[in-house]
Amino acid sequence: MSKLNPKQVENLTEPGTYEDGDGLRLVVKPTGRKSWLLRFQLAGRRREMGLGSFPEVSLKKARQDASAKRSQLSDGIDPLAARDTERTAQREAQRASEAKQLKFETLATEYRDAHGAAWSEKWRKGWLRKLELYAFDHIGKLSAEDIGTPEVLKVLQPIWATKTRTADEVRGQLEQVLDAAKSRNLRTGENPARWRGHLENLLSRSDKKKARKREHFEALHWREVPALMIKLRAIESAPSKAAQLLILTGARAHMVRFAQWDEFDLVAATWCLPAERMKMRIAFTIPLAHGVIDLVRSLPREAGSSYMFPGQGKTGVMHANAIRTLLHGMEHDHITRHGFRSSFRDWAGECTHYAREVCEMALAHDERDQTEGAYSRSDFLDKRRLLMAEWAEFLEQPTRNVGN
Repeated sequence: MSKLNPKQVENLTEPGTYEDGDGLRLVVKPTGRKSWLLRFQLAGRRREMGLGSFPEVSLKKARQDASAKRSQLSDGIDPLAARDTERTAQREAQRASEAKQLKFETLATEYRDAHGAAWSEKWRKGWLRKLELYAFDHIGKLSAEDIGTPEVLKVLQPIWATKTRTADEVRGQLEQVLDAAKSRNLRTGENPARWRGHLENLLSRSDKKKARKREHFEALHWREVPALMIKLRAIESAPSKAAQLLILTGARAHMVRFAQWDEFDLVAATWCLPAERMKMRIAFTIPLAHGVIDLVRSLPREAGSSYMFPGQGKTGVMHANAIRTLLHGMEHDHITRHGFRSSFRDWAGECTHYAREVCEMALAHDERDQTEGAYSRSDFLDKRRLLMAEWAEFLEQPTRNVGN
């Protein structure tokens, strides 16, 4: 039986708890604030559930809500759990609604603005211009959640055979923007612009290989690498640190991207890569110069990740285009990540007296045939350590006149 009436509820000012009946009560705080509380038992435990504040929730409304909660109890439903589920659904609906409002062209612009601080103005404009030319007409007005494999293919298929490299760059941009959208909870599921294990099954790989073969990028001359290192050291970003590690060690890009902390022994000054991480499926050890050790120690370690350069995508590591984007932003459009291995090899051949097999082994190139390899088990680690130390020293002295 109800004990309160609307006039009484309105006039109550004395702090305390006032019963209405069947577990419904009005709580008056010393501040004068009034709120509704429902007490009930579930599985032998006493529970309490707020039903809102007065006057926003009237006596009549509080009684209706309390009755609805008691009906849930009679059906074996926990009212608190049901409310949490409803609130979660409301938040998800709100998130989906907000995500629908953010179109791909807006997300792309925001990605450019967030990551382009180290890019040149020319590269910033060019990065967005490619999407304006090839992507926005197809998917610019779509939300990230609405972009799937069919939409990505509509962007790439018209230019894949005739402008393969441009198409692959656009694909990489789509992947980056959609990865960022997923990190912002603006989409779910796999990235439809991912190449490995996905688009490689839908687009011609031969066209991609031909485009790469046709395109020729000169490696940066070894005399110019130290000056580039100065610029890289001035940029405190993960791609810059990764680029420095790439140059200092002569490693391949994928070796750096997937580098794991437990591969590095800074006491022994070695980077030990297991066979499955190497192109030739043979374990390989890279000696680390002092500068490399300092570089590794300067890297932050992200909790929950074993990678030195973690990322948000499916691989869990830095995006494949991160270093390339950085270099292009520094107006080094003509060089590639792989080209630094050529820069190192040219320097070693022109400026040092180490044997050819030592220089090649520094790049994980073992040119010995099977017979020779069977008798020569050496990986020239000690000699390579001296070679890589000289390379690091050279990179620290950009004004030094080396060679003729």
